[in-house]
Amino acid sequence: MTKTLRINILKILALFSVLLFSILMLKVISQYTSFEKNVGFLMVKQQVVGNPYWLTFFYIHIFSITLCLLAGLTQFSNRFLAENRKLHKIIGKIYVYSILIINVPACFVLGLFSNGGLIGITGFLLQDILWAYFTIAAVISIKKGKIISHQNYMILSYAVTTTALTFRIIKNLFYNEEYHNYELFYGINVWLALFINLFIAYLVFRKKKSLSAKVKIYKENNEGNEQDHKK
Repeated sequence: MTKTLRINILKILALFSVLLFSILMLKVISQYTSFEKNVGFLMVKQQVVGNPYWLTFFYIHIFSITLCLLAGLTQFSNRFLAENRKLHKIIGKIYVYSILIINVPACFVLGLFSNGGLIGITGFLLQDILWAYFTIAAVISIKKGKIISHQNYMILSYAVTTTALTFRIIKNLFYNEEYHNYELFYGINVWLALFINLFIAYLVFRKKKSLSAKVKIYKENNEGNEQDHKK
């Protein structure tokens, strides 16, 4: 199996995984369509469900996060970008607006009342700040024509977006109420999910840099060979 084929397989698996977990997230979110205050996550937030502001921001976030996940997912396909430039821009704007106008303000309020004590609160607020920063930086970069910087910041932004998936995966795989303190596990999981996703983004950057260097060397060698032939 060639290295290029392995990379393409990994990309497909990554896209499929995000799509699968986004669909599973929709299933989880569907339970909140009843607007009952004793379902799912709300069962452990009974101390604040009576606060109309917190509850409003919770519903805003929970019903819009899947839109961010799915909209962001389309932005990393070179083929999709090449064949659908206008659609790419439209979906990109949906992704940016849903983060900056809807989710960042909502998550800031939710973060202040996060589970996990001070560990969880600081972790969620840091996620929110990074989410806003990376997304704004991506917008500024593309307006300045810095395509590579735009792509890199979008990868970082999406890494923060998908912490919700990583958080849930870790919780489902490792949390056991008989052995773990819920608040401590929750708080550590917030930081762990962020660290894992940013580390994956770092690996993606290294891979991109490596491929760019190889392409550059290949082009230089070809140009050198062409000049030799002309001589």
